[in-house]
Amino acid sequence: MDEEALMRGRVYGADHDGDPGPQPGHVYRELCAGPLDGLLDVTGWSAEELADGAALLTEIGRHGPGGRAHYEPRAQDPLRWDWAGDSA
Repeated sequence: MDEEALMRGRVYGADHDGDPGPQPGHVYRELCAGPLDGLLDVTGWSAEELADGAALLTEIGRHGPGGRAHYEPRAQDPLRWDWAGDSA
């Protein structure tokens, strides 16, 4: 994933009324193959947090509003996080 590609994506949790794209000086991971495909701002995350991935709130996952979409770092490309399923 190159920096130019990152700068075109929509950021998870971004304000719909503002700029939904990535911001200079922030660090992102690409969310792939799931309900929240786009970018996740991981600025300030520790190495341990980055290795764990994320369980992100979503209304469009299998469990509806309040559910979570789980993403895990891709083994060969940790800048891309693959969808690993949903939970309530």
